[in-house]
Amino acid sequence: MFYTVIIGAGQAGLAMGYHLKQVNQSFIILDKNQEIGDEWRKRYDSLVLFTPRMYSSLPGLSLDGDPHGFPAKDEIALYLKRYAESFQLPVQLQTEVMRVWKEYNHFYIQTNDQTYEAENVIIASGPFQIPNIPSFSLSLSPDILQLHSSQYKNPDDLIEGNVLVVGGGNSGAQIAVELSNTRETYLSVSQRMKFLPMKIGNKSIFWWFDKAGILKASRHSRVGKKIQASRDPIFGSELKDALIRGTVIQKNKAVDGKNTTIHFQDQTSLDVQNIIWSTGFVSDYSWLEVEGALNYERQPVHKRGITQVKGLYFLGLPWQYRRGSALLQGVGDDAKYIAEDIQKSGGTL
Repeated sequence: MFYTVIIGAGQAGLAMGYHLKQVNQSFIILDKNQEIGDEWRKRYDSLVLFTPRMYSSLPGLSLDGDPHGFPAKDEIALYLKRYAESFQLPVQLQTEVMRVWKEYNHFYIQTNDQTYEAENVIIASGPFQIPNIPSFSLSLSPDILQLHSSQYKNPDDLIEGNVLVVGGGNSGAQIAVELSNTRETYLSVSQRMKFLPMKIGNKSIFWWFDKAGILKASRHSRVGKKIQASRDPIFGSELKDALIRGTVIQKNKAVDGKNTTIHFQDQTSLDVQNIIWSTGFVSDYSWLEVEGALNYERQPVHKRGITQVKGLYFLGLPWQYRRGSALLQGVGDDAKYIAEDIQKSGGTL
């Protein structure tokens, strides 16, 4: 039996492990991947973080390189592996959690390998679980190649013809710019895009955010509420420049489609050969069978990761406490907060 079981060995699970190790807790981290960092390795080849290295590190170990430079996804994957090795975190790989339930004061975590018992469970599986793809995608012709952004690797994945990228976040922006170098590219967005520079002067814009106190603003503060109510910005000028040049053509919100034609909110339409759905993810907690952990929408009920179920925690959720709670630069503070709560509520095994 372990005092604590952590589900997920991504940045959230590893940061949690670091803080539990500081207080000599008995714990194990379970992860379904073959290797630490695999979730990053699976992303598209050209992915570069918009947060610089100085704001892309976990507690206790900084990323090597230019602090104001921007790391690529494989660099992060290697960093996470090195992080686990540096602090000798007990990670059990190739272990998929199938079911979690509670009996009396103990949790039981059934995996593809065995069933674990623990007094505490920390769900650190992150917000990126099941691709969120519009239902009308099922009405489209099988002649169209459809990929979610989590499946896309590089332009060689696509078939001949044009491409429509649906979704105006940073991933959609990067993918659209990359594809525009080799083919006719359209980008469907539902709202007006806001662009921010990656750097101001010779410093990352996140350095300026930090100095202005924005990174420390909680979800309940006036600044935090204002940021949550606004659309996430696109960092960098590459997409803005491509739109001005006409190498990426902006389209309205995609609302319907049939055969090879996509219809947009402004009543226009477009015949497409390839679609990249950069439309985000939805959570899946179908394996969590603990009463009181989720609301009627099957979303976590918590206050800064602490649930009303004694011993059950969530970590790495968007805006769990601050904007960076789901990112490398912010998850460590939330992990420390949860570790302190666990320490208050009991001892160690």
